[in-house]
Amino acid sequence: MEIVRQETQSTPACPRGHVATICIRVFKGRKEVIAHLFRPEWTLEETGYDWPQLVLEDPYHDPATSRGNSREVVLESFTGEEMDQMVEYLAGRYADRLTRISTNTLAFPLPAGLLPLRSMPEGKDIGRIRFEIVPGYSLPFTVHGLYDLSQHKPMDPGLTQS
Repeated sequence: MEIVRQETQSTPACPRGHVATICIRVFKGRKEVIAHLFRPEWTLEETGYDWPQLVLEDPYHDPATSRGNSREVVLESFTGEEMDQMVEYLAGRYADRLTRISTNTLAFPLPAGLLPLRSMPEGKDIGRIRFEIVPGYSLPFTVHGLYDLSQHKPMDPGLTQS
């Protein structure tokens, strides 16, 4: 399993802003499935950030008529400490199932109107991995992974799923 970190070395604009994906070797009959990791819930920390520095204002964006909310994209991301804990946990627990863990940082300011991962509807191809329901989950925060099976090749019929 490979761990790829492409995080900025500059001082972050806020404690959050670290994002990650995992590549799952075999998942639901598909191979090399990418899942975007995010925090599906948070407390009232939204009031503690300098939002004009983190999210660009768009005079044409009406939050009342749009599902996009760039503030939630920031709140779904991880702190550096959370990211380190998550990478250590995933690398130890799922090393035989993952081919790669990739981390990065958000480029601030974000454009207005981005769609948060937690708002994506689940359906036939799009779904969530809810790590906290797996026995032995040990992280002090909740992590979900959003995947889209339509973006990945089916397994070869001769292979067995692990």
